[in-house]
Amino acid sequence: MSEKNRDGKRTARERIAADREKQKSAEKRRRTLIVGASVVCVLGLAAVIGVVAANAGKDKNSKSSGPVVAPSGAQGKDSLAIPVGKDDAKATLTIWEDFRCPACQAFETAYRPTLHELADSGKLRIEYHLVTLIDGNLGGSGSRNAANAAACAQDAGKFRDYHDVLYENQPKETDDAFSNNDKLIELAGKVQRLNTPTFQKCVKDGKHNAWVVKSNEAFEAGKFGGTPTVLLNGKNIYQDQTMTPAKLTQLVEDANKG
Repeated sequence: MSEKNRDGKRTARERIAADREKQKSAEKRRRTLIVGASVVCVLGLAAVIGVVAANAGKDKNSKSSGPVVAPSGAQGKDSLAIPVGKDDAKATLTIWEDFRCPACQAFETAYRPTLHELADSGKLRIEYHLVTLIDGNLGGSGSRNAANAAACAQDAGKFRDYHDVLYENQPKETDDAFSNNDKLIELAGKVQRLNTPTFQKCVKDGKHNAWVVKSNEAFEAGKFGGTPTVLLNGKNIYQDQTMTPAKLTQLVEDANKG
């Protein structure tokens, strides 16, 4: 074999090895993004207790007066869960999310196609619980207002589509853009037949604000580590750093075989 051919084969092997390393690095970065982002939505938890205690009664956005009005079709204890998928699915994924939380956006971006496929196939039921963790950490009302708007979308039978639009258009964590109801109504225009006078009134009136507050109280009472909290049939799978969409699919397939 000529020296030229040997060099060519060696170069090809090195290139293949380099490509494999790049793929491994990309997967590691993806996992780091999801796991690392979750830290952003957790770090404030320890400080929140002190901040809330020190500012009790000062933030008008932290509480919502009026009756607790659950959105249409809400289920579970105190009607705090918004269901997506068939009720008789053998696997249930419970997700606690905050629309201002970057880790929640990272989770949704990575897992959304898988969640849609599993729910649409009847294999997975998803229960969404809406949280206002970032409002508590950084101030503002964007978490609450976005959650209220999502509940209004649930009233119109458009929760999942609007939920996805909110994450696709999530502002920076420190930008309380979702506190602007006009912005939330504008985004509803991206969902077919959602931006109606009824939806607009629901958003502007804060119809489900007290329900959102109650949902966040349930999150705090559950002593979860942060958002997102993702439970498959009661088991926290988000803490598993080896979790991937493919692994989640297998877990759901296994649950459906049982």
